[in-house]
Amino acid sequence: MWKSTVGWFRGIAMLEGISYLLLLFIAMPLKYWADEPIYVTIVGMAHGVLFTLYLILLLASWIVKRWSFGKVLLAFIAAFVPFATFWLEAKLRKEQ
Repeated sequence: MWKSTVGWFRGIAMLEGISYLLLLFIAMPLKYWADEPIYVTIVGMAHGVLFTLYLILLLASWIVKRWSFGKVLLAFIAAFVPFATFWLEAKLRKEQ
């Protein structure tokens, strides 16, 4: 997985998806229901770094693999939909 630009993108997509789910379903409820905002700070920072890497590697994959604008737009939107990055990673794995 980690041997090409798209491989790196797939790996970061998985990590970004996990961090997004942790933020939405664990850190945010702990912040509002248990008054523990530290988890949002920690997971939010990790998610922000992974999201930035996701975007950089999406751009790199677009350039290297000459993906269509529609495919890049779909990958961009997938970053905002829970569980969508896992679907995207599986789709890219089948293409490789």
